[in-house]
This record gives sequence, C-alpha cells and structure tokens, in this order.
Amino acid sequence: MDGENFTALSGFILLGFSDVPELQTPMFIIFLSLYALLVMGNLLLMLLINTDPQLYKPMYFFLTHLSFMDLCLSSAVIPKALEIFLFETSNISFVGCFAQMHVFLMLVICECFLLGMMAYDRYAAVCQPLRYAALMSRTHCYKMTMLVYATGFITSLVHTVLAGRLAFCQARSINHFFCELPALLHLSCSSTRPNHILQVCSAEFNIVGSIVVILTSYACILYTVLRMPSAGRRLKVFSTCTSHLAAVTIFYVPGLVTYMLPSKARPQDEEKLVSIFYTAVTPLLNPLVYSLRNREVKGALRRLWGRSLFPHVP
Repeated sequence: MDGENFTALSGFILLGFSDVPELQTPMFIIFLSLYALLVMGNLLLMLLINTDPQLYKPMYFFLTHLSFMDLCLSSAVIPKALEIFLFETSNISFVGCFAQMHVFLMLVICECFLLGMMAYDRYAAVCQPLRYAALMSRTHCYKMTMLVYATGFITSLVHTVLAGRLAFCQARSINHFFCELPALLHLSCSSTRPNHILQVCSAEFNIVGSIVVILTSYACILYTVLRMPSAGRRLKVFSTCTSHLAAVTIFYVPGLVTYMLPSKARPQDEEKLVSIFYTAVTPLLNPLVYSLRNREVKGALRRLWGRSLFPHVP
C-alpha cells in the first residue's frame, strides 16, 4: 500500500529516449516539424470538407472525424513528448498519465471502427448504388459515428480502470515518451495477466474485427468491379477506394505489430519506434493521402484558394 501511495502522490517519470542522449535534439526537431505539419494538414482538410458543398458526402463526413481523431491523438501525446526531448526526462502526474493513456487508447479504438465504417461506405456506394442514399443517410452516419465514439470510450475506460488497480511500488520511470498501456504494464510490480488478456481480446475484437469488415467490403467491391464491362469505369471505381486503402495500411500495420504480438516478443525500444509512427507519421500521412490522391479534395482546395485570392469574384 505504501508503494501504491508513493506512486499516486509523485506520479511517473517519462524517460523518452534518454538512453540515447544524442537523439534528443534531432527527435525534438522531427516531432515539432511533424506536429506542425499534421496540425495544419488535418485542420485544412476539416476546413475544406465543412466549407465546400461538393464534399457534403458520407465519405467526407467520416473523413472529417478521421482528421479530428488524428489531431486529438497527436495532441494528447506530442506536446508532452516535446518536453521530454527538450529536457531528456519529464514528470507526469498519476492522474495525467492515466488520462493520457485513456484518451490515446480511445482514439486508436475509434479509428479502427471508423476505418471499418469508411470501408462499408465504399461497399454501399459501389455494390448498392440504388440503396446508397438510404443506407448512408445523414442520420445513419451520425448514429454510426456516435457508436464509434461510445465504443472507443467504454473500451478504453475498462483498460484504464483495470490498469489503475495495479501496484507500481517504488518504480516510477516509464521507458517511453508517453503513457502507453504496454509500457505501463512493464512497470507494474503486481500481476498484469488480466490486463494482458484484456489487451489481446480487445485487439482481436477491435483490430481484427474491423479488418474483417474492411476485407469483406473490398472483396464485394472487387467482385462487383470485375463484372463491369468498361475498363474506364473499373478504373474510376478503384480510384475512389485507393485513398482509403492507403489509410488502412498505414494505420493497421504498426498497430498489429504493437498490440497483437506478445509483449516479451518485442523489445521496448521497438515499441517506441512503432509508437512514433502511429502518433506522428500516420496523422500526417492521412491528410496527404486524401488530398494528393483525391480529385474532389484537390478541386475543393483549388476553389478555396481561388476564394482567398479573389474574394469578391462570384
């Protein structure tokens, strides 16, 4: 009990990459640059979607929430990480650590389900064109999005409450640049078996479940597209799916590496490198993927640029 009280009062110390001091300054510059770019990219994408009537479609409605989640996920982690890279270590309170872990987990889980819903949207558009307006009405989109946030919040809360019951004794130094669940479990001096079981079950339900939805949707899309007589039409349909497929790939690969492998099968340094990818790189790549590979988004960007240069031209 004394050890638990000690930890609760004094909090934790985030070590970041303190075992490699020469990385601190380069990591600070890299993270600051990535964060500035991803904030601008995601805010610009949300602005485009919410101001251009031609983007008032279900796919872009979900994309707005994807950008919002990416922005919040990075903002929950990177500012504190910058402090670590600047001063080599950083203190974080017990409550702050678990709040950061809860927000991060919630948003990761939400993105899993949101990417699945975006795949379903593509399935409905390609395979059920006559029913698309009914299947993906504004009301249905709002309900599905609320379900995504509720599922992420509740699942993350269960992880956080269960982790909060662990004893951390005198150990306070987290070998990571933020309070990620696996890093916190490494620190506990009590049994973490229930936490690991929940982590694996949750990963299978969230990640594998959403991947099944995505693969099933694209299998149906592929079957429908291959039956189209026109090669030009097939190419046009495929082009509407490439951005989403790219977003799925850059999100799921690091997540599978981090959460599906047993904790003993991967060193903590590898966990930190993978975490950099999906806390900074993925949120930056998503707006780039959707802006560079999507004609409608590029058209909206040109219209916004034109309005800013010639505000009085009708």
